[in-house]
Amino acid sequence: MNTAPAKPVSVSELTGHIKAILEGTFPSICVEGEISDLTRPRSGHLYFTLKDEHAQIRGVIWRSTAARMKTQIKEGQSVLCFGDVEVYGARGTYSLVVRKVQTQGLGPLQQAFLELKQKLNAEGLFAAERKQPIPRFPKRLGVVTSPSGAAIRDFLKAAAQRWPGVEILIIPTLVQGQGAAESIAQAIQSAQRITPKLDTLVVTRGGGSLEDLWCFNEEQVVRAVAHCDIPTISAVGHEVDITLCDLAADVRALTPTDGATCALPDRNMVVNTLSDLQARLHRSARNGITSRKNRLHAIQTRSILKRPHELVQRRFRQLDELDARARKAMFARVALNKAKIGKAAATLSALSPLNVLARGYSVTLDADDQTIQDPNQVKVGDNIRSRVEGGDIESIVKSIHVHDD
Repeated sequence: MNTAPAKPVSVSELTGHIKAILEGTFPSICVEGEISDLTRPRSGHLYFTLKDEHAQIRGVIWRSTAARMKTQIKEGQSVLCFGDVEVYGARGTYSLVVRKVQTQGLGPLQQAFLELKQKLNAEGLFAAERKQPIPRFPKRLGVVTSPSGAAIRDFLKAAAQRWPGVEILIIPTLVQGQGAAESIAQAIQSAQRITPKLDTLVVTRGGGSLEDLWCFNEEQVVRAVAHCDIPTISAVGHEVDITLCDLAADVRALTPTDGATCALPDRNMVVNTLSDLQARLHRSARNGITSRKNRLHAIQTRSILKRPHELVQRRFRQLDELDARARKAMFARVALNKAKIGKAAATLSALSPLNVLARGYSVTLDADDQTIQDPNQVKVGDNIRSRVEGGDIESIVKSIHVHDD
């Protein structure tokens, strides 16, 4: 037996019924959970996800309420939220409009994140000295990610713009949900067995909540990244998302697009640099050639190369001039010295006692040939010798007469 179908209702009517039921059933409620996906737009409102291990609900704190809050909520905090359940009919969604928040410390996921971070940091997995430099011009690049996600599309687009000639191998893996951590760790190990060896390995996925990215905080993934023998770049999530995989990798990129920027050189910049170096090389070569041509031209115009005999003749003339000057100087010096000797001889002759003897004088000497100037120098009976111009006269002293003054 056919029955007439019920009268259809519009979407607005159905949403209105749901709104009335939910808001009537939960006019005011206290919900316990962990803050995730917290955003603070310029409007001043706060939007976040309140979650536990099995479910989540969107929450909002309007600007007027946020301004009165004494404690600022943070990502990963465990909180008690007091408010009302509200249905937003335009989108068919419901959320918790929070009027008051009471913090309870860190949530379980955030606490687990910090504990594992402290443990691995103590082992030195995040130490700077462990990190390898990223090759500047890689030929083969490996990307560990989901082959169907937006992250690989963004990465490949950026890679094609920066360095088109690089060979990119996609190592597929799960990047969210159950089994993702094991899949990522196995993909990293598989990448190390690829031959020829990869130059760089990029581990990437798009943004998401803390639980969406949690597989990149799993210990086995972090250890696989830290012990990878290929220089590794972690490009997980957005700029605000920091995972333990980021800390263990050799380089952390802010986004999948930034991962391509970190892994590959900028083709335009390299081309410009090469063009600049080429121009500088040509300029340097031209300057060197011009300088040497000028030097060669200067050498060619020298008289020594045009008339080499003139140099020899000039040297002969200089040699003759020097010889004449030397002879003249030598003769002048000899004449001068002769004049000096003649003058000295004349002076000496004028002072010589022999000239006095020539005028009739004599010099009397004792037995020791000492000049006798005082009568008291001798006594009667002494032998004395008188020197006159023609010779010597020897005498014996018979008497001594001393003249009074």
